[in-house]
Amino acid sequence: MEKKRELQVAALENGTVIDHIPHDQLFKVVSLLDIQKSVTPVTIGYGLDSKQMGKKGIIKIADKFFRADEIDRIALIAPSSQLNIIRDYEVVEKKKVGLPDELVGLVKCTNPKCITNNEPMRTRFQVIDKDNVTLKCHYCEMKIKKEDVVMN
Repeated sequence: MEKKRELQVAALENGTVIDHIPHDQLFKVVSLLDIQKSVTPVTIGYGLDSKQMGKKGIIKIADKFFRADEIDRIALIAPSSQLNIIRDYEVVEKKKVGLPDELVGLVKCTNPKCITNNEPMRTRFQVIDKDNVTLKCHYCEMKIKKEDVVMN
C-alpha cells in the first residue's frame, strides 16, 4: 500500500497567495516585493510540483492585499502567476496576473539617450507582447524584452 505524502503549510486566515510562479522567477518576485521587510508571516515554496508547469513557486503573505501597481510588477516577472485572495480562511477571489496595455513609471528605459533618463519625468511603455513580455518606450520607441527589464 502506497502512502500519499503532502506538504503541510499553515492555512492563511487573511492575505494573498501568489501561485503558479515559474520556479526560476520566484526569488525575483520575493525581491521585487521586498518580502524580506514584511512584518507579517510569509511562506515561500520553491520547486514545488505542478501539473501545469512541472515546477512552480508559491508565496503566501498574511494580511497583505496588493495594489494594482504591485500586481503589474509581479506580471512583468511572472505573467503566468495567479493571486488568490484569502479572507477568513476562504479563497474569496482568484485573479490571473496580467500586464496592462501600458505601464507608467514602473520600468526604466534602457536607452541612455531617452528623454526619461535625462529629464525628471515618468517613463511610459506600451506592452506590445504580453506573453513574452516585450515593452516599447513611448518616447524613444526602444523595445525592451523581459530579461532586460529594469524596475524604477
